[in-house]
Amino acid sequence: MASSGKMEGPSAPVVRRDPYEVLSVPRDSSDQEIKSAYRKLALKYHPDKNASNPEASELFKEVAYSYSILSDPEKRRQYDTAGFEALENEGMDMEIDLSNLGTVNTMFAALFSKLGVPIKTTISPTVLEEAMNGTVTVRPLPVGTSATGKVDKQCAHFFGVTISEEQAHSGIVVRVTSPAQSKFKLLYFEQEVNGGYGLALQEDSQKTVKVTSAGMYFLHFQVYRMDSTVNALAMAKDPEAVFFKRLEGLQPCEVSALKPGTHIFAVYGDNFFKPASYMIEAMCAKSYEDTTERLKEIESKILAKRNDLRQFETDYRKALARFQEVTNRYTQEREAVDDMLRERDNIHCSFTTERTLVNPVGAGSSSRYTTEHSIPESPENVNIDGRDKSGKKKWFNLNLNRSDRKA
Repeated sequence: MASSGKMEGPSAPVVRRDPYEVLSVPRDSSDQEIKSAYRKLALKYHPDKNASNPEASELFKEVAYSYSILSDPEKRRQYDTAGFEALENEGMDMEIDLSNLGTVNTMFAALFSKLGVPIKTTISPTVLEEAMNGTVTVRPLPVGTSATGKVDKQCAHFFGVTISEEQAHSGIVVRVTSPAQSKFKLLYFEQEVNGGYGLALQEDSQKTVKVTSAGMYFLHFQVYRMDSTVNALAMAKDPEAVFFKRLEGLQPCEVSALKPGTHIFAVYGDNFFKPASYMIEAMCAKSYEDTTERLKEIESKILAKRNDLRQFETDYRKALARFQEVTNRYTQEREAVDDMLRERDNIHCSFTTERTLVNPVGAGSSSRYTTEHSIPESPENVNIDGRDKSGKKKWFNLNLNRSDRKA
């Protein structure tokens, strides 16, 4: 397994170390142990706390990069199997911290985003640190109500949703929409023992019809989110099979149920330059039983369809390869038949008494001649049809004497 070497990406350190070594966790660590190790190191090496230590910034990036691998089940599996090479082959995408970008780079990122290039952004370390320290202002958001607001870029508005045991049993849905089509993130924080809040889930806003929206569904069954970045990367690798990659961004949500009590959510402004306008709602699924059942059914169908498409893609590629093979043979056979018929026609045309000779005396002039007699006959012995008549007597040349006639 590779343990060093150069890597690419805006948040990547120059030298790569084993992510487990960077976070100081064993290979069999649980997700929670990895998350806790990351939070401690991220706070320790945060650039704002280490202004006089230039190495802290690189260590902070290394910690973030290692966590981006080990916090993702698929990336962790790939790394455990084949090291960094597996991640490079998969075209692992890096996330951009907008707070560290200059104005020019931010303008380029905004331009690419408008052109449809998916750009994943990280949450500002300042927001994460304030949440971890418990110094954020939390507004209450009762179940069945909504709130609106505008959040500055790279800032967050925090909300506390308190749910009863009955509501927790029925299920809770928290959704954020933006009619202005602002970019934002919906965040869910878990309560830490020190009184702070640790980031547990995040959903990037997606454009749907005329709004952008993001939602978290705690309904006691597996709900999936669609990561458009994964879809775009898969499609870029294989533009000819875009259809088969449409469901590859389907990722299972890590939390499917909430316990009774107060839970912390936040709306994070992810616009490049301006504040993000939003409306956040908290709902109990008991009032949406039919809708919940429909969601459960369609999630199951989509997951099954993704598995079917993976198998169908294999069959399709085999059929496509076979089609290409027979199509190439068709072209070759057609050309071969055309060549043989053309040669046959030329051979047929060779059966003729007519030949063309170049006159050695003339300047490129030619004369026609027949092939049945190589030596021409004198004019008197040659009939107009070319046949010899010299051996026959002609009645008009007979010289009869009178003595030869009978009396």
